[in-house]
Amino acid sequence: MKRFLAAAAAAWLALGASEAPAVDGARLLDETAAPKLSDYRLFVRGHVPAPGLVRYTLNTPLFSDYAEKLRYVWLPPGARATYTAKGVLDFPVGTTIVKSFAFPVDFRAPAKDLRIIETRLLVRRASGWVPLSYVWNADGSDAELKRTGARIPVSFLDSAGRRRDIDYAVPNINQCKQCHQQSGAVTPIGPTAANLNGGLDGHGRSQLLAWAQTGRLDRAPADAPRLARWDDTAAPLAARARAYLDVNCGHCHSPAGFASNSGLYLQHDEPSPAHQGILKRPVAAGRASGSAEFSIKPGDPDGSILVNRMASSEPGVMMPQFGRTVVHDEGVALLRAYVAALK
Repeated sequence: MKRFLAAAAAAWLALGASEAPAVDGARLLDETAAPKLSDYRLFVRGHVPAPGLVRYTLNTPLFSDYAEKLRYVWLPPGARATYTAKGVLDFPVGTTIVKSFAFPVDFRAPAKDLRIIETRLLVRRASGWVPLSYVWNADGSDAELKRTGARIPVSFLDSAGRRRDIDYAVPNINQCKQCHQQSGAVTPIGPTAANLNGGLDGHGRSQLLAWAQTGRLDRAPADAPRLARWDDTAAPLAARARAYLDVNCGHCHSPAGFASNSGLYLQHDEPSPAHQGILKRPVAAGRASGSAEFSIKPGDPDGSILVNRMASSEPGVMMPQFGRTVVHDEGVALLRAYVAALK
């Protein structure tokens, strides 16, 4: 991935400042979505980011069938986001969050032969956040708007050298709105203060501080919350597991989310053990619960509904129900270890 990003940066420099077109902010605010991603001028020469796009990474990202993700944010010239300790940062009108999904041919060489499948946008217009999905063509020169979603076959070798064949799902507009819903309104999921409070690619100074120093954020308090990295084995097990649940489940399982009526709230800072799922019986029992009685049964991963649903790929049983078609083996292993350690 880093090699791919370095090549993109070199390509941008080769263009020269006078040749690189500015992002079309007015087109992004147009209520009629552009049929081609190139109409917005977010990228030049395929997937080289235009001037003004700022790349960012998250401490713990959402799992999406093992896809690599390239994340950028664009703010209108002179605009900046407002810091909020809880939830996503308050981005100004015109902000565009850009996320591209890609797969290498072989995850043992992730920077080689990277195939970009789709790019999703969240555009903050005066009426609120608008989700848009664009699918890239075979030669990677442009991407086309797909409101009704799409299914795309993807094959790759995983980190153990095993061949995987997946039916990659591009979400339709309603699925986007469902996952991104908070109190009935579409909102971003990833760029919270806690999830940005770490170095780019996990190294260096906090991205919050970097954004504040470059004028993209109004402030970066020293006591800003910090979400653990789910795969950082040096971090406490509970912090890692709860960060994973926050990012992968907490946008729906929250008091303002789509699954609020479940009473299962999976944000990393939820204080109530019952709302976290510990010894909590499901609101509506069904086949998805299997023979288990509790969302989380301390010391018993096999007897925990949450773990079993995360370990399933069966429609109607699996959780999350959107955004993945395969089981995240490493994520499930983390959750099993977390539940096993609970007393």
